[in-house]
Amino acid sequence: MMSIASEQRETPLYEIEGLVIDLYTEQKTIRAVDGCSLAIRAGETLAIVGESGSGKTVMTLGPLGLLPEGITVRMRGKANTVSGDMLAVNLRRRASVRGNDFGVVFQDPLSALNPMRRIGPQLAEQARRFAGLSADEARADAIANLRRVGIADPEDRYWRYPNEFSGGMRQRAMIALALASRPKILLADEPTTALDATVQAQILSLLKRIQAEDDLAIILITHDIGVVAGMADRVVVMYAGRIVEQGAVADVLKEPVHPYTQGLLSSVPDLETPIGERLAEIPGVPPDLSRLEAGCRFAPRCFAAKPSCNLTRPVLAPVSSGPATHTVACFVMQGKRQEVTR
Repeated sequence: MMSIASEQRETPLYEIEGLVIDLYTEQKTIRAVDGCSLAIRAGETLAIVGESGSGKTVMTLGPLGLLPEGITVRMRGKANTVSGDMLAVNLRRRASVRGNDFGVVFQDPLSALNPMRRIGPQLAEQARRFAGLSADEARADAIANLRRVGIADPEDRYWRYPNEFSGGMRQRAMIALALASRPKILLADEPTTALDATVQAQILSLLKRIQAEDDLAIILITHDIGVVAGMADRVVVMYAGRIVEQGAVADVLKEPVHPYTQGLLSSVPDLETPIGERLAEIPGVPPDLSRLEAGCRFAPRCFAAKPSCNLTRPVLAPVSSGPATHTVACFVMQGKRQEVTR
């Protein structure tokens, strides 16, 4: 019999089902996310990968009401958290749910942090609003969080402005801000993109330590396959607004099935790649999401495509010779598992 604690860990903290997100501009409608479903549990890291424009950030930030201003958004489907249905409430209530359940680490902390306010009071305000702390408690909590993320002399740094921090320190401050509301889920959008290799490794190590201490679920949006391999438990591969493959990191990275996943992994250099050798590339370009055809969106770029691929949309189904959790949306490759060839 499963214990209550085990049942709680098996219950998703956050799940989306059949999510559709349309973005409206003055000229056209863009189907940025098309029928995507996923779930994440406590203590788990889920990585979402894909080319720029694949929909990974829109799928993750859209239900939280965090998409940029200037576009009109329509969402359909289900997006549930431990605190309720994200799509069934207005933006004000959604902001409250977001603050209580989610902490967000943005790609560019210099633009995410308010440049006109000192770092510490920004953290303290978050703690007062969502953790219910008094002014004195919130200030002490902010200093403790700055210390926790590895910022030296946090009492002094509390009064500094974001422009007085280095890139790595700003990212640490961004993580401290995300932790101030006591979130259950940490959403990290390309958290190491602008950092050098040493600082990048430090930030990833910091995230893993905090996750272990707080039993956090982490949703990691990234282009970096190395980060996925070292950080994630499961991975979702997106292309043109759809999930084309998902599964445990060990399954997807070692034995990718979808031709797009194979192409992504084949384009990553490794220590055995000779200096000067041209890396593999995926031919063609992603489709225009405002003018989509009925079939597989990757078919025009796919080495394995057949005429029938242009007629019907493939849906996610288990790979026949692999675990049930390893699924792929490809008529040709379902039932096959292939090693990446370089």
